[in-house]
Amino acid sequence: MDTRPKIDPSRIKSFIRRQGRATAGQRLALENHEHAFCLPPAAPFDAEQVFGRKAPLIVEIGFGNGACLARMAEARPDLNYLGIEVHRPGVGHLLMLLGQRGIGNVRIFNHDAIEMVERHIADHSIAGLHLFFPDPWHKRRHHKRRIVRPGFVELLNAKLMPGGYFHAATDWKDYAHDMLKTLSAHPGLHNTSPTGDFCPRPDYRPLTKFEHRGLRLGHGVWDLIFTKA
Repeated sequence: MDTRPKIDPSRIKSFIRRQGRATAGQRLALENHEHAFCLPPAAPFDAEQVFGRKAPLIVEIGFGNGACLARMAEARPDLNYLGIEVHRPGVGHLLMLLGQRGIGNVRIFNHDAIEMVERHIADHSIAGLHLFFPDPWHKRRHHKRRIVRPGFVELLNAKLMPGGYFHAATDWKDYAHDMLKTLSAHPGLHNTSPTGDFCPRPDYRPLTKFEHRGLRLGHGVWDLIFTKA
């Protein structure tokens, strides 16, 4: 009989902390702007207090280098954006963009996104949650690390406000269909695709450099947008 403690699949990390070094510009941005944009992971999160206003809250999990998040926030100054990313160089790059462009409607958690959403963001408070090009963990034995799992979908449903949306994008067809199946199984979420599968890329999601290259090479990209009833 196996007496080892069981691992809760919902607690398996969907990321690995990379040890990449920040550039000089990213380090300077961290020194100059971290206090203005980055939030202490242990502190309570009150969006209205943090942003100094009441506005719809858009959360992006794993924003990478922050280029897309900066563009979206710059284009929609009427929205509050919260970016969550574990990798310091990416945080530094986003801070550099925010400082250069004078973008003030973004705040950042440099921490595990699931923990931050679960513990610090109030239920029924997120207007939109973005997950763009998450690690596909393409080997079958690693699929348990994919972020879009039933436990994540339950958390998503709890945190979205009525009418709020979840938008995921991936360039891995297998992961796209896996996400579609997992999201469609939840009775509280509605697929906005008129064909019941994937959506055209909406104008608010910018194309990344990586995506541009992939499209030129004929690679596919799949967008999923589900709303909460």
